[in-house]
Amino acid sequence: MNKRFYIALLLLGCLMGASPLMMWAQNNTSSPYSRFGYGELNDNVSASYTVVDSTSFMFDVGMSVMWSNYKDALGVRNKANGNLEYLTLQMPIYKHWIGFSAGVLPYSMVGYDFSMSDSITQVYAGLSFNIMNWVALGANVYYMFGETNNSRAVTFDESALSSVVQTSTFKVSDVRFRYGAQLFHTFGDHTIVLGATFENKSKLNGTYQQIESTTYDTVAVQGEGFELPMTYGVGLSYSWQNRLTIAADYTATDWKNAQYFGVTDSLRSRSTIAIGFEYRHNPYGHKYIERMPFRCGFNIADSYLKNVSAKDFSVSIGIGFPLRNVATVINTTFEYGHRGTATMLTENYLKFTINASITEYWFFKRRL
Repeated sequence: MNKRFYIALLLLGCLMGASPLMMWAQNNTSSPYSRFGYGELNDNVSASYTVVDSTSFMFDVGMSVMWSNYKDALGVRNKANGNLEYLTLQMPIYKHWIGFSAGVLPYSMVGYDFSMSDSITQVYAGLSFNIMNWVALGANVYYMFGETNNSRAVTFDESALSSVVQTSTFKVSDVRFRYGAQLFHTFGDHTIVLGATFENKSKLNGTYQQIESTTYDTVAVQGEGFELPMTYGVGLSYSWQNRLTIAADYTATDWKNAQYFGVTDSLRSRSTIAIGFEYRHNPYGHKYIERMPFRCGFNIADSYLKNVSAKDFSVSIGIGFPLRNVATVINTTFEYGHRGTATMLTENYLKFTINASITEYWFFKRRL
């Protein structure tokens, strides 16, 4: 087997070994909206595998800190959260024809109790194939695992009234697949890329248990009947001289027709639109500021919770700091986001993310 593939499998094992620690340490949200459904969904994705050349190894790690402000009829609350966001790697397997990627990404998070948070995490591995000079096909396999816990209590000072404590636990352990295709073409100084992804609806291997305790009795209820929705997305990007890049992406997730507790009337379909820009004056310039990438982006998404009609939106700006002698960039991003409605609860947040995109030239023969 190709030596590079052995290296990839070893690194994937290291990532999987690190994932339990990530689950224990994650505390990336305190949003009351994460109490419902599967929690607060994450839309992190890795870059196209076809961008990795035949001599490079890419490693990407991101961390964030977020300050949130919550406002409802009862008052105003503030909360700070932060932790590791993701770990991914990409590398070539065979020249520029086959690429490999693996990593650990959060799928959803729950943090309603303001003191701890749970998450559903996914480890993925994927391969892409350049079947022509302008077409690439690929697939990812995801292993999902984790649990979310919720508890509520009603207590009374009067001894004649019975207190009620309810605890529910949702556990996930499953495998799913996502497929992608990409068309790309360069003519002169211009490059256009068109991509699409698809994931079929599938049964989710999840179990639910609810325990309700009163002064006089304890009742346990178990539930099944969960599905992951059909998802598809399309994206288009345009680049000029590796200086200016404009990209747009649309993703639709059919939560409405996915079973949740055995029924299909609890959730609603979700769509996401993202637009981004990147500019650097001269990637090979002698001045440092000429090589720095400057970015801005906009994202708007529907909530997949049926009882929340307001859209979530965010705007961001970012600056990259390339290292002097290697193709590695330290990226910083400031993001402002808003979700919720004035009649229920509004959430405004500021998020700072720093990530290192490390590119090393591993696979080439040195001349003596």
